[in-house]
Amino acid sequence: MIQTLQKAVSFDEFIDWYPENSEHRYELYNGVIVKMAQPLGEHEEVTGFLASELTAEFRKLKLPYFIPKQALVRAPARESGYLPDILILNRSNLASEPLWKKASTVSQAISIPLVIEVVSTNWRDDYFSKFTDYEEMGIPEYWIVDYLGLGGKRFIGNPKQPTIAICELVDGEYQISQFRGSDRIISPTFPELQLTAEQVFKEGTRG
Repeated sequence: MIQTLQKAVSFDEFIDWYPENSEHRYELYNGVIVKMAQPLGEHEEVTGFLASELTAEFRKLKLPYFIPKQALVRAPARESGYLPDILILNRSNLASEPLWKKASTVSQAISIPLVIEVVSTNWRDDYFSKFTDYEEMGIPEYWIVDYLGLGGKRFIGNPKQPTIAICELVDGEYQISQFRGSDRIISPTFPELQLTAEQVFKEGTRG
């Protein structure tokens, strides 16, 4: 990520400031506006593959879910707002989201059955800031898809290896399950999902 402004702003100020139809993406970290770096092509392949697989899954189950192109997740405990790589939304609750119609923003856990971050060079954001905020918000399931094995060794092992961490909210805290290689991904939200970690990682290494 690339920091753009030093002056701390509130989330409402961030929403008012956000450039309409901007070619850049921005997030808010504790009141600091940050311009997000352009993701790698491999990153986008992994993201697109997962979005397609999960869309097929919730359509099969006839769930009222969809994946927005660009929607913000507001962390109410802090002046922070994130643009997840994949955000699955529960359409049934959006009428209760005060900022949905005005700013495509959600802040209630019931609106977000699943959120996914595909790890880039700013891996600390996914393993620390977003992990903490998504947990505090009560989002029931959070995936950290580290297809290049960039995260710290304490998270993905030594030597580092590509890892998918699925964080399931249990009694207010995330319980983490890790998947590598031929491991079948076990998702609490989509228990019938037939997908291995290796299938996901291959999408990021085709080139």
